[in-house]
Amino acid sequence: MDTHTVKVIDENTVLLYCDMHFANEYTSPQAFAGLRQRKLNVFSPNSHLCVVDHIIPTHDESPRRIYDEASLNQAKTLQKNCSDFGIRAFYDANDPAQGIEHVIIEEQGLVRPGMVVICGDSHTTTHGALGALGFGIGTSEIEHILATQTLVYRLAGTMKIVINGEVKEPSTAKDLALYVLRKITARGALGLVVEYQGSAVKKLSIEERMTLCNLTVEAGARGAIIAPDEKTIDWVKSHAKHLTETDLAGMRAALTSFISDEDAFFDRSITLDANEVRPMVTWGTSPDQAITFSENIPLPSSFSDPIDQKAAERALQYQGLNGGEKILKTPIDHVFIGSCTNSRLSDLIAAAKLLKGRHIASGVRAQVVPGSMKVRCEAEKLGLDKIFKDAGFEWRKSGCSLCLAMNDDILPAGVRCASTTNRNFEGRQGRGSRTHLVSPETAVASAVMGYLCDKTELI
Repeated sequence: MDTHTVKVIDENTVLLYCDMHFANEYTSPQAFAGLRQRKLNVFSPNSHLCVVDHIIPTHDESPRRIYDEASLNQAKTLQKNCSDFGIRAFYDANDPAQGIEHVIIEEQGLVRPGMVVICGDSHTTTHGALGALGFGIGTSEIEHILATQTLVYRLAGTMKIVINGEVKEPSTAKDLALYVLRKITARGALGLVVEYQGSAVKKLSIEERMTLCNLTVEAGARGAIIAPDEKTIDWVKSHAKHLTETDLAGMRAALTSFISDEDAFFDRSITLDANEVRPMVTWGTSPDQAITFSENIPLPSSFSDPIDQKAAERALQYQGLNGGEKILKTPIDHVFIGSCTNSRLSDLIAAAKLLKGRHIASGVRAQVVPGSMKVRCEAEKLGLDKIFKDAGFEWRKSGCSLCLAMNDDILPAGVRCASTTNRNFEGRQGRGSRTHLVSPETAVASAVMGYLCDKTELI
């Protein structure tokens, strides 16, 4: 924060310089319109990346077309805004570099340790995996960042989550993230920037760290960050091809300044044990309403807080489930592998490894949507597309897709879906649809068996 503070406004607020801003087609139009109205230019066009990802269809059509008139207008508007204001980093529906914003910004090596990275999307917390401060902003703030490359920022509180031990088979980083949410609740990091520490966190790959940081916003966090290490440097080096050895040496020398002191003060601290993590699945309509497959769905009466009791009652009614019963073997209709949480190459590799030689159950529709066209191409080089298609999955093009049903990927009411996404809110995947958040491997196991289960059911 200190290195990015342009001006101290008051004891709780600063004018913050932002290194990188990326935008999509649905949160940015009003911001650009505001610039036009005020006759302002974009201050630093090379500090912005814009991509069509939320409203884009993912069907495997070449070239890909946006048929919905309103959605097409949004895509064309973003393209015109980039052209008018000199932003060259624009990726439309058929660009080879197109993808989900939180995937392509990192795969292009544009996020690095010590940066402030912002976007008009809450899951910008993802980028704390690389030792950057990433957070979501609103449309009026997008206008401010376009015009000045700065942001009026209210200082956040801090929270330390130490996770020791190790995430072991058959559990994954997604299970760890759901475990953390269950432990601290959906309000557990409200208004705070979370720093993850501990041996279990250090053992995670960069992509696994992305999954953990991505889901931290579901605890109300304003940010999530993991101190950079050699894994971080290796990631940046392999993705930011234009960096010189001098650049990398400078980055490596700066690493120590991004590590909290042993006696650093945090507003809240908690220590967890990764050895306790088991494959998780959500039963309700909030990501923290999660259990293991060996547990019963909780009874509303088991919650001491009256608000939590009412939330559980409503969630169970919406999901069509009963407290006190097992969630294991709950029949499903749909499986979705994708989103900025779990659509990277490592996610697809893990899913395909488990799926190879198997086929999805009768009556189940399954889709896999790579996080970017680059991920899709890399997966096809490895033959993953054939594994998915042979097993009955639909192999799609990149986009946000069923994560939020802001496109033509929408589930009908009553359809139950095992999903690798980040939110299971009411209607998130379609009005009346029922979402269960799981890892890619649990999604595959559920697709094969036709009911909610983890991969031990296949062994």
